[in-house]
Amino acid sequence: QVQLVESGGGLAQAGGSLRLSCATSGLTFSTYVMGWFRQAPGKEREFVAAISRTGISPYYADSVKGRFTISRDNAKNTVYLQMNSLEPEHTAVYYCAAKSGVLLDRNPKTYTYWGQGTQVTVSS
Repeated sequence: QVQLVESGGGLAQAGGSLRLSCATSGLTFSTYVMGWFRQAPGKEREFVAAISRTGISPYYADSVKGRFTISRDNAKNTVYLQMNSLEPEHTAVYYCAAKSGVLLDRNPKTYTYWGQGTQVTVSS
């Protein structure tokens, strides 16, 4: 079956960095657009970034542009999220997700497969 497993979350200080990974199995990774989303307590799940099947075209939420970088390694069936200059408002559970097709989409309803999430906590 399809599995998406996030890792790399944890506690970071404001101004610090974390690198999230999402290892996938059970799907033809190179044929899926991959995305990262996050959900803070009491808030709806929100889009963070997405990347095309070839990895050439990243797409970011305005709130993370210049701080976060999404990338993928199709040989390793893994997508990454490098997070720099972290701030307390970045505290959330971060999820990776996969969608078919070619369109990069910020709507979580268009993503078919989801990981369980990894907690990121940023202290001030």
